[in-house]
Amino acid sequence: MTFSIVARSADGSTLGVAVASKFLGVGAAVPAALAGVGAVATQSYANLAYRPQALALLGTGVAATQTVAALIAGDAGPVDHRQVGVVGAEGDGATFTGTACHAWAGGTAGDGFAIQGNMLAGPRVVDDMRAAWLAGGAQERLAYRLLAALRAGDRAGGDRRGRQSAALLVVAKGMGYGGTSDVVADLRVDDHPDPVTELGRLLEMHTLYFERPDPATLLELTGPLATEVRDRLAAAGHEAGPAAADLDEALASWAGVENLEERVVAGHIDPMVLAHLRAAS
Repeated sequence: MTFSIVARSADGSTLGVAVASKFLGVGAAVPAALAGVGAVATQSYANLAYRPQALALLGTGVAATQTVAALIAGDAGPVDHRQVGVVGAEGDGATFTGTACHAWAGGTAGDGFAIQGNMLAGPRVVDDMRAAWLAGGAQERLAYRLLAALRAGDRAGGDRRGRQSAALLVVAKGMGYGGTSDVVADLRVDDHPDPVTELGRLLEMHTLYFERPDPATLLELTGPLATEVRDRLAAAGHEAGPAAADLDEALASWAGVENLEERVVAGHIDPMVLAHLRAAS
């Protein structure tokens, strides 16, 4: 009833899950992840206890394959109907599909990933997700690589019953909001006619509002650019005094109102912030 990918970034620092289903609020049931430990997707008559159990096992150094085996062995419920994917902080991912899962059902796993689905349009859903994942090695941002794989599965037919919800969960040590959390992204589309596309829109918004700027792209706030920014801030009701520090303060104040505070760097302006300021004023 669901298709998902559980994966780790190439450098091992980031873990995540992307999932879609003809099921209300799939993000509340399927994914779980813990920075530096691993990630899991439990689906098809999902046993939600798999989530803390898998992360606890991975946290003690148990490999993904053994973690999946332990989950299945310890399940007193309808194991033949279960499906689960697990990836740890290193090594191959692992996936399990019970023999009674609704057709088409199956999965595949490899170094740092596990892909699985049930009640799918056919095996191409999993095959295309795998191809998209493997082709995305140059994409350094795990969230976007996961989304690309999910989109490939959706284009291949996805859940054969139709579309309803999708979710993306990504974690990395200290990379959450303000450096005070490990949750890089936790995005959910609970009920939508095209949830994977909507999830992509939310991820673009998340990038703007919460991703930290690339230092290589920052523009120095001097000369004509500083004058332009000062004038636009004044037009937006954020007057800046003559000193550079005054401009920094006014820009930070405006950015906070616009929810762009993660992109503020003293003495500079992020091109995405500049574009937003120009559009707003």
